Amino acid sequence: MEKEELKILAQNLANPQGEKGIEIGEMMNATNISMTLESVRTLVIEDDQQILEIGHGNAGHLKNIMSLAKNLKYTGIDISETMHNEAQKLNKEFENQADFILYEGKKLPFQDGTFNKIFTVNTVYFWGNPVEFLNEIYRVLKDDGTFVLTFGQRDFMEKLPFTEYDFTLYNNHEMEELISKSHFKRMKTSEKEEQIKSKTGEETIQRIYTILTIKK
Repeated sequence: MEKEELKILAQNLANPQGEKGIEIGEMMNATNISMTLESVRTLVIEDDQQILEIGHGNAGHLKNIMSLAKNLKYTGIDISETMHNEAQKLNKEFENQADFILYEGKKLPFQDGTFNKIFTVNTVYFWGNPVEFLNEIYRVLKDDGTFVLTFGQRDFMEKLPFTEYDFTLYNNHEMEELISKSHFKRMKTSEKEEQIKSKTGEETIQRIYTILTIKK
């Protein structure tokens, strides 16, 4: 891929726009599905819970979440209008249980202690002020709630040609240090490995990623 193409890919991974964004959203859902489902499993979702996903993309995985327990209420929040519209379109069957909200990426537009479970996959690279944003997540999480943060490790991510454009990368130690600067008190780290097709579509690669289970 040419430099300009890689820049456009990086921009659309951060904030998918238009027709290209829809394509990227489909590709992200396909390449991230196992990371997403692993994150959801880690949440241990139970009946009657309120779930928040930060950066839902096209939310092609929502049916997997809804099948895990009864009477769930899902809220997805995203900075991309394209993904907001796609997620609504793809998930009409859940419109009574799912809300999709467009926001500016800094303040979470919810009351304190709203959610039992919060998760985010592959968004932390784009957070402008990560400690402040972690404190926002802390604020909207119930006292006995769980927050799962999933990300590709620095050693893996920096080999990808598009991550030099506006991605902030972390290894486990750096991420744990970041979280310890926020209000969160406890975390458990687990590492996973998988074979995936690269986002440039040119090869199969071994992805190493981390799931952090975080509590108040």
